[in-house]
Amino acid sequence: MRQFVIIGHDAPTTPEFSLDDIAGGAGRLDVLCRCVNSAFFLSHDIREDVRAHLVLADEFTVTFEGSDLHRLNPDERSTAALVRNALDEREEAIGHMPIETSPGVSLTRRGVEPVLDAVVSESTVVQLHEDGDPVVDIDPPEDPAFVLSDHRDFTDAEADLLADAADRRVRLGPERLHADHAITVAHNYLDTAGFERY
Repeated sequence: MRQFVIIGHDAPTTPEFSLDDIAGGAGRLDVLCRCVNSAFFLSHDIREDVRAHLVLADEFTVTFEGSDLHRLNPDERSTAALVRNALDEREEAIGHMPIETSPGVSLTRRGVEPVLDAVVSESTVVQLHEDGDPVVDIDPPEDPAFVLSDHRDFTDAEADLLADAADRRVRLGPERLHADHAITVAHNYLDTAGFERY
């Protein structure tokens, strides 16, 4: 299982946003939607061995489960609609118990720390950061969970949590990448056994 934890600092926590303005009126939800699409889509297929967690403003988490996903299309607007539908059920989300809002999509009332606690118990946690070790120097981990931030840097509190939770801190190349591009590179790194098998 590959997991991606994407921390959305400016993400909406209510469904009152327009699908026509997800890059502005929805707190850069467009970035998170591109991350979801990069996590799951292949050409004419979906990666079923992937789970992606969108942590919204350290309050709610929308989780996408590749093996159960339906109605995910390769455009930001339809992905944003799945997030909005999940947030529409936020009053039903009690504690850390997930509520399924669409096939393969669930909502929990969890922020960064409890999500990290959950993935630590089942994954090798890898923080993606431009100051990390070069990924080419590291063997691909079993059951990785890559943690990355949206268009903002990790906060000091998040950095402290990751210092404890992450098994590795890596960078994917010499240049800073958009979060969704970083997910694509991370997939390629795993697909090729560390860029060795094509």
